[in-house]
Amino acid sequence: MKKLGFCMALLLTLGASAEQMRRLGDWDVHYVLIPTTFLNSDIASGYQITRGRDRALLNISVISSDGVPVPAEIYGASTNLLGQQQSLDFIEVREGSAIYYLATIKHTDRETLRIDVTITPPDQIPQVLEFQQQVFWERE
Repeated sequence: MKKLGFCMALLLTLGASAEQMRRLGDWDVHYVLIPTTFLNSDIASGYQITRGRDRALLNISVISSDGVPVPAEIYGASTNLLGQQQSLDFIEVREGSAIYYLATIKHTDRETLRIDVTITPPDQIPQVLEFQQQVFWERE
């Protein structure tokens, strides 16, 4: 059986409506923060993602104005409402023409996270993506 690409598996799991997008400079930045338990265990292990109810996965893609994925330097942090911060260690994944960046975030149940990510696309002008999202432990 052919390996199903990560992006395709993610879209099939969530539906396109879960993804968010922001225009930063000349770039469209697509991002989604989901529980790692949404991922099939084979897909998660193939990308060395630890699944757990206390972990979320942040997926970011940078797209040019003509719809082409572009490489970028990405780093950032997640901060909860108590001010506890954890750095985000992104890995770059390339599948065909797709390029995306993945980082896992450890969290408690019903925790609100503030995500701050600096993205430096090919034009070398750093852009900042900021958003806030509440995360939950999946009930068994």
